[in-house]
Amino acid sequence: MFDKTESRMLKKYRLPGRQIKGIYPYAYVAPVCILLLVLLFVPIGMVISYSFFDNVIVTDNPAWVGMANYSAILSDTVFARSIKNTVIFVVINVVFHMAIGMALALMINARCLGKTAKAVFRIVFMLPWMFNATVIAILWKLLLNSHGVVNYLLSVLGVIAKPVEWLSDRSAALWVLTFINIWAGYPFYMISILAGLQGISDDLYEAAGIDGANARQRFFYITVPQLKPILVSIAMLDFIWTTQNFSLIWLLTAGGPAHATEMMSTYVYKTAFQSFQYAKASAAAVLILAACVILAVFYVRNQTRRE
Repeated sequence: MFDKTESRMLKKYRLPGRQIKGIYPYAYVAPVCILLLVLLFVPIGMVISYSFFDNVIVTDNPAWVGMANYSAILSDTVFARSIKNTVIFVVINVVFHMAIGMALALMINARCLGKTAKAVFRIVFMLPWMFNATVIAILWKLLLNSHGVVNYLLSVLGVIAKPVEWLSDRSAALWVLTFINIWAGYPFYMISILAGLQGISDDLYEAAGIDGANARQRFFYITVPQLKPILVSIAMLDFIWTTQNFSLIWLLTAGGPAHATEMMSTYVYKTAFQSFQYAKASAAAVLILAACVILAVFYVRNQTRRE
């Protein structure tokens, strides 16, 4: 009799306990969800709403203008120039990051190098990744100064007749900026690809060697297919990061000279905080957000297929 009574009491009080335990996972993630809501989704919603008004922030009663800000942005020649520069900047960076990262990873992973040599090369090649944007900007401004090391070496070699203002020359500034960003970003590719190379089984290469495959065939039919998931993932991430790159561009050229290095990120900043056209800047920011969301969707899909 006692056992039956005790059993009924346990059953009676067990259900609320289970319900409380079911709330635990949601309680753990609640602070993060609240932070995301306050710091991410609310600001994004505010920016999207600002893009449909005129004179937001600077006036108490902004007027509803619908899609007028988007029309003004899309018809702005400076914005069109920023899109062109951003596409050139991003595509060249992703391609050269991939090529340089692959080449250096293959070199470090080569069997002909000893452990000491590999360790030294890893440290040397990783140096650009250790510097922040401010250090990189100051370093390259000193190197590219009219009386800096780069002009001196080129003049000694007879490549240039007089000093060149690399970051102030409209025809050279974008390409110099692209080169600097390539130099600063290739270590991410190198480390990621190197990790992928070390995960490829040697049996595949040995079997290919037995079948008579040369080095080129082994690279294109074994190495590249095995690295494809990693290559696609880092390329998508690099595409998103480079599209949103602001600090290095702003510190080096600030979008100049004469909009020669104007990017979408610098355009939004200038429109908002120099021209105080917050509604127009919000519309441009929403367009950038839409492009990044599309890229993020492709990245998530690729990660889902890998899993």
